[in-house]
Amino acid sequence: MKLLPVETALTFIEPGPLTLVTTFDGKKPNVMTISWTAAIDFNQHILLATGPWNYSFNALIKTKECVVCIPGPAMLKTAVKIGMLSGQTTDKFQKLHLKTYPAQQVKAPLLGGCIACLECRVTDYIASYGLVILQVLCVWKNERCRDTRLLHAVGDGTFTADGEKFCLRPLMKEKLPPGL
Repeated sequence: MKLLPVETALTFIEPGPLTLVTTFDGKKPNVMTISWTAAIDFNQHILLATGPWNYSFNALIKTKECVVCIPGPAMLKTAVKIGMLSGQTTDKFQKLHLKTYPAQQVKAPLLGGCIACLECRVTDYIASYGLVILQVLCVWKNERCRDTRLLHAVGDGTFTADGEKFCLRPLMKEKLPPGL
């Protein structure tokens, strides 16, 4: 074993997957890149970490809704570009030629080209950690998306895409909730 600086901790435990979160503030939609996400229970609650440093944050907290979109490898460069631009000064949808679709239960748009889009409502915000707790209301899967590997930010400007999948469903049958 080799001792590393404590700052490298996140490169080993960075949550995932990389997501694109769309919001609508009542006037215009916006999209931000969020890599700190996690499922937190089997009742369709997820969390993401964000705060006032992200322009979309105010719309997220004000409207209490968003769409969490899951980009695949084909969208990685676009996802990084989205994260490098501010919606305060840039229409990211126009500049990056992003295709959107209307959502069913929220005003924020679904983002074309993604593997899936999750329509969500904010149920809680833990300000001290910037944790936004979301309830997933509706799930959309992009049947045209061929490469469905999930992307993960390592935390140092590099990314990984999921590789081989291992099915151990028979072993876990007793623990899996109905519907999975």
